Amino acid sequence: MTQGFKKIGEHTFDEFIEMATLFHNYPAPGLILGGYMVEEAKRHIPEGTLFEAISETSWCLPDAIQMLTPCTIGNGWVRVMNFGLYAMSLFDKHTGKGVRVWLDMHKLAPDSEIRTWYLKLKPKHEQDSDRLLQEIGEAGADILSVRPIQLRSDLLVKRSKGGIGECPVCHEAYPIVHGPICRSCKGENPYYTNAGDAAAGVVYPLPSAIKTVAAEEAMGREVVHDMTSIDPGKSKGAAFRKGQVFEVGDLCRLQHMGRNNLYIESGEVGEEWVHEDDCAKAFASAMSGVGVVIDGEPHEGKVTLKAAHDGLFRVNTDALYAFNLCPGVMAASRNGWTVVKEGAEVAGTRAIPLYLQRNDFVRAMQVLDSSEVPLFSVLPLRKAKVGVLITGDEVFSGKIEDRFEEIIRRKVTALGSEVHRAILVPDNREMIRDNARNLLDDGCNIIITTAGLSVDPDDVTRHGLVDAGAHDMLYGAPLLPGTMTLIGKIGTARLLGVPACALFFKHTSLDLILPRLLADVDVTRDDLARMGEGGMCLGCANCTFPKCPFGK
Repeated sequence: MTQGFKKIGEHTFDEFIEMATLFHNYPAPGLILGGYMVEEAKRHIPEGTLFEAISETSWCLPDAIQMLTPCTIGNGWVRVMNFGLYAMSLFDKHTGKGVRVWLDMHKLAPDSEIRTWYLKLKPKHEQDSDRLLQEIGEAGADILSVRPIQLRSDLLVKRSKGGIGECPVCHEAYPIVHGPICRSCKGENPYYTNAGDAAAGVVYPLPSAIKTVAAEEAMGREVVHDMTSIDPGKSKGAAFRKGQVFEVGDLCRLQHMGRNNLYIESGEVGEEWVHEDDCAKAFASAMSGVGVVIDGEPHEGKVTLKAAHDGLFRVNTDALYAFNLCPGVMAASRNGWTVVKEGAEVAGTRAIPLYLQRNDFVRAMQVLDSSEVPLFSVLPLRKAKVGVLITGDEVFSGKIEDRFEEIIRRKVTALGSEVHRAILVPDNREMIRDNARNLLDDGCNIIITTAGLSVDPDDVTRHGLVDAGAHDMLYGAPLLPGTMTLIGKIGTARLLGVPACALFFKHTSLDLILPRLLADVDVTRDDLARMGEGGMCLGCANCTFPKCPFGK
């Protein structure tokens, strides 16, 4: 044993040096110090305790934990929380009680080589490695500090991968908690698409049959792709279309467009390539759901999708996200959950390179084909029979004039439905219950209640609706104005509770949620949570809703 050096648990200093060399490839000072830290932590853990560990650095210390305890990264009993602190903890895996051990700077002498190493006061090649190991061996646990800890309850949850699914992009199994596709396909992949090719995804390859020639040499040859001409601020369009034949008179026009070199086909393009136009047509067809039509042939490599009828535009955001993570393709759309008119442009798609490699094309198509819901659809708004239940003692008694009926009627009519009946009731639980049932008996398939949704003791609208048989209710939404919104069902009818803010603000949660109910779409808590971003109306002096950020 090295004279005067403290043991690391049951191991002499020299024995641990050998163990560290075998496990870590060399006896790093951090690993040796980590050995003392682990043993000091173990000394404070009651015998027989089943414990787990946390390392607060990714350097060396996790290896010391794995060498001296049953905890390994592979079995999940070691968590590396890389705070950059040279500290670790052991804790009872059931109760979370344990100890934290750290290298205490206040216990290091000012001229200590450990301080020099730890604070990187000198470059590594100027540090005295022998003296450093000697100081660590002589000090042992004397330069460490320990304190009791209680692990947070959310960190005591048993580690689990959760559900496993097949990534629609790479078709490998992955934890679905990571999202609609695996993290590798999201762009976290550490490898180039083509090994060693840093330009992959930026400089795309071309088929060997596609050659570049000077413009004057292309006369009499067919145009390989639509060629765009831009007159800044005036026009943009295809000056030459795919399949068109270059003529001598086109040379001057090409030069004015800055096209001195052109692509031509010198032979047959192989099956391993897909032209941008063919990609766009295939993508557009696979993306289009009910109420979405393709607007003619590809133009400048792009296909535009339009609304086949009036309705609510729906976007499968997860599938759109997964598609746009595929290399060499794109799709863009207007915001989902917006009301559109027949013929309105709703989305566009294309391949990015002139020719997409077949495997990339297949990969993108597999994402589209594996989606249970098409990327884009326009849901028709039914002509609903709407019943309005206006609550409030002050309105029922005539002390103030009701304005809610007018507001609701205007918004319902604008969306193609009608208000069948409006009933005024006081803030009375029984009367709210009875009149909600009356509207249901009248055949109303959407019932809208107004006010009485706040936290005041007189606000009993929710209680009356529950008494009337309302179910599947959600109360409260991340929307301003309209936080106290209520959504649910009552009998076979859909239910929407509109807070009193709709009397003051021009646009509220009512404008965002009513179209979904008219499209017979279930609104979930997840849907509401996603509405938080963009859910604050800015109250602009010149309102342009729905052409504004509110609800987007």
